[in-house]
Amino acid sequence: MNVRFIDDIHQISAEAWHSLVGSEYPFLRYEFLAALEDSQSVGGDSGWQAMHLLVESDDGRLLAAMPLYLKSHSYGEYVFDWSWAEAYQNHGLVYYPKLLAAIPFTPATGPRLVKTADCSDEVTAVVAQALQDKSRQLGASGWHILFVDEQELAQWVKTGADMRLGCQFHWYNEGYKDFDSFLVAMNSKKRRTLRKERNSLIAQGINFKRLTGDAITPRLWQRFQAFYQLTNLKYNRHHGYLTPDFFERIYHTMRESLLLVVAFEGDEAIAGALYFLGQDTLYGRYWGCIREIEFLHFETCYYQGIEYCIEQGIQRFDSGAQGEHKVPRGFRPTLTYSVHYLAHSGFKDAVKRFLVEESVAIQRYRDEMSHALPFRQTLEE
Repeated sequence: MNVRFIDDIHQISAEAWHSLVGSEYPFLRYEFLAALEDSQSVGGDSGWQAMHLLVESDDGRLLAAMPLYLKSHSYGEYVFDWSWAEAYQNHGLVYYPKLLAAIPFTPATGPRLVKTADCSDEVTAVVAQALQDKSRQLGASGWHILFVDEQELAQWVKTGADMRLGCQFHWYNEGYKDFDSFLVAMNSKKRRTLRKERNSLIAQGINFKRLTGDAITPRLWQRFQAFYQLTNLKYNRHHGYLTPDFFERIYHTMRESLLLVVAFEGDEAIAGALYFLGQDTLYGRYWGCIREIEFLHFETCYYQGIEYCIEQGIQRFDSGAQGEHKVPRGFRPTLTYSVHYLAHSGFKDAVKRFLVEESVAIQRYRDEMSHALPFRQTLEE
């Protein structure tokens, strides 16, 4: 096996990439990664330098690939290691750059090392060694793989990387016939609360459209982008990590993988949420509005997504990072995983001890949140 790195996704063909990736997980699609690079959402002075890893056979056949970036900061990752960087600095060491296998700005669990069906498990050890060698060559502090599928986890831990737990809140389809049957599974108090929230918007004349593929018109797409930028400007004091050109590119190249929920007050579009469609998962990603209305965010970003999953028979709804307010709305605490390898032996040992303690706390937190679920009979995780 031979490993090489490319600093531009276009240095490999879409056909070769998709021979490994397929379309089950939308954020690894060639179109998505290319849109990030071509729109300057990554690259340039963004602090995300593409360095994708390819594994090839001796005759040049692509065997495996990994989305990889050289990072000069920790923004846009959603697995927080700022304290590690500070500890390095306090000891006169440099934490950045670091190598990061992740989807930029996307805290969504999925495959990180994709490979052909006939590629052996030995490829993980080969890639880990290549990451260590590349880290030394670049003067990087180490390598990190974020929101990795649980199925990949054991192979990475075998290479000497340390596992880190996180917790998100996901909705799971328990064979509900419609939204009402989902509500029936809740205790009466929570059921009344959700109905009140939904009915409040109906009483104000707010209605919603769920649009996919070519049903997403250019006008509504532009409107959604304005919502996204305004909301980021209000809360984050910038227009968002993603440039307008990024949204234009995914609109033209992967519209069939998009679900746009738009809220209307009369004929005026006032809010929107963008979701991505996976094989068995709906991913809620971006949202914005031009008018603050109570419960509008919950309806646009959560209830419309749940309703769509029920209608389409989608098994899971990943609505993004954080948000304990999702628990009383039926989102179950779900563990997420990342792996980390620091080259400095002293810090590697210290971080390993920290992660063991943190894992206990995360699992305790997951259990506490499970007991706060609104269902009449909480399912065991």
